[in-house]
Amino acid sequence: MTIGGSNPTAELAALRPWADIAPSITAQERAARLDRARALTAQAGADALLVQAGASLRYFTGVPWSPSERMVALLLPVAGTPKLVCPAFERGTLEAELAIAADLLLWEEDEDPVALVADALPGGATLALDPMLFFGWARRLEGAGLTTIDGAGAIDGCRMVKSSAELALLRQAKQMTLAVQAAAARILHPGIRESEVVRFIDDAHRAIGGGGSTFCIVQFGHATAYPHGLPGDRELAEGDVVLVDTGCRVEGYHSDITRTYAFGPVGDEVRAIWQIEHAAQAAAFAAVAPGVPCEAVDAAARDVLVREGLGPDYRLPGLPHRTGHGIGLSIHEPAYLVRGDRTPLAPGMCFSNEPMIVVPGRFGIRLEDHFHVTDAGAAWFTPPQSSIDRPFD
Repeated sequence: MTIGGSNPTAELAALRPWADIAPSITAQERAARLDRARALTAQAGADALLVQAGASLRYFTGVPWSPSERMVALLLPVAGTPKLVCPAFERGTLEAELAIAADLLLWEEDEDPVALVADALPGGATLALDPMLFFGWARRLEGAGLTTIDGAGAIDGCRMVKSSAELALLRQAKQMTLAVQAAAARILHPGIRESEVVRFIDDAHRAIGGGGSTFCIVQFGHATAYPHGLPGDRELAEGDVVLVDTGCRVEGYHSDITRTYAFGPVGDEVRAIWQIEHAAQAAAFAAVAPGVPCEAVDAAARDVLVREGLGPDYRLPGLPHRTGHGIGLSIHEPAYLVRGDRTPLAPGMCFSNEPMIVVPGRFGIRLEDHFHVTDAGAAWFTPPQSSIDRPFD
């Protein structure tokens, strides 16, 4: 496709709500999640699991609330009915969004939800805690006579491996963002500001059914040398490198796609670094297989850079961060493609693949696409960028 030359209004008008809608998570799948969480909790030696409001609460219950100073949590005993801890005045909203059968543990504003949790368990019980639970609540639960342990194994043991339904929702989100990225490239012209592109991308995500951007980074020229950009609002000029990193959500499941490309003629060094980045991303993908430790995928990408005289390790010019992160209901979630994470890959795990190369103070190249692990290796959710001049085929 040609970069630039299109009218933003016309591009937005051409976008339509996504037609290939992935099915929602079923009640049966949520029930299976709860059963697996119970089994993993019992295996860890706990009597119950406490899940904080946030992505994990949504995973198990369908309730898409963010954490706040008011305790909203799932108390999941290894045997018995799940219980939802919630402020009493939120009952109506909770019941409208709750996707599982559960008892409600409601507390008034002048009551203590920590005591409510403790009273719902036998004295001396062992409670596995969501690692995202606020520290103060954890200490108070211990003070109420409960033994607490880390519940990450139970939660991550469920969430790291995605079902076919989750893969379909993730695929839809990523395909939507790729279409938005392509539309954004078509509206570029000399003098357009980064903020204009950010607003267009947000509008495009809404037009296509993604509910707006969950985040958006647009950087021109030397600002691309900073992995998450610089403050300011630069104008695009001929010969700039363009980096766009953005995503949306479909039923809570994230996309997160980066494209880096040339706006007009760029120098040979930029093109050479782009090709090295492309090779590193491909090497990381090729290293994926069931049973391979996550850190081996990071190593495969870094080996490419070292052979080209970049790095080593996190030195610049080179790769300043991990090669990738898990993705699902959280945009960054376990496991991670980084040295030291020895989690074995398994079919259904989903990751970003983004071994960014930074040339300090000058430019950076990040190609970010996502894959899921299969029985045979890995499969892309969306096709990677093939050329610095043609970012969307």
